[in-house]
Amino acid sequence: MVHVEVNEDIIENIELLVFDKDGTLIDLYNYWANMVGYRVNYAQDILGFNDDKKTHIMYAMGIDLKERRLKVEGPVGIKKREIVMQAMVDALLTVGYRNTYELCLEAFREVDTLSVKKFPEIIKPVEGMYQIIDSLCKKKCKIAIATTDETERASMALEFLGISDKVDIVVGSDMVDNCKPYPDIVNMITRKLSIAKMNTVIVGDAIADIEMGINACTRASIGVMSGISSKRDLLRVTPYVVPDISYIGVRRI
Repeated sequence: MVHVEVNEDIIENIELLVFDKDGTLIDLYNYWANMVGYRVNYAQDILGFNDDKKTHIMYAMGIDLKERRLKVEGPVGIKKREIVMQAMVDALLTVGYRNTYELCLEAFREVDTLSVKKFPEIIKPVEGMYQIIDSLCKKKCKIAIATTDETERASMALEFLGISDKVDIVVGSDMVDNCKPYPDIVNMITRKLSIAKMNTVIVGDAIADIEMGINACTRASIGVMSGISSKRDLLRVTPYVVPDISYIGVRRI
């Protein structure tokens, strides 16, 4: 067990930290702006729409190119893959393209393959990522990843970052019936690792991450401001808020 230090607070007797991936461990905007961009580019090459329509479609999927941020309400980075893809289908309809479901499905599949070669460009660790993972590993504290991304893709990202051997379990939205903010992912993680929820802490950048921890009745949820949510919004749902994970301390009991 470890004590987790957050600002002036100490969360005692913790056996497991569950991290969100995007915005918590890796740069949120860089990853998803590129992924969504690749998907829309695929459709643009086939359908021939202009860049204004491309910007509109990306915005509908959750990417605000003008402000260089993800929309707080998503869907990308917040909701399941199927919802993001449907947003693309719906946005294409608003600019005059009907019956594009199969096209969008193929775009997502093609980009899954393409993006693996693009990992050096799109996957950037946040400040302190390696330090906290190494610290938890050395102190024998379990580490899990809970993500709206697909499990296989999340696992590949961890392998690219060189931390897959230090993470005990990865659970994506494809492994549960209900994604964040529902407790399903945490329930699966704690069950598979045989760790009590009261000895578990959630770390995430989105309100949905914090609510997932609350709904799962974990000991605490730590909000980080390195992703999609502001300090003000995070403080509405948790007293534990830090600029990024480098501000989280871990002390062996």
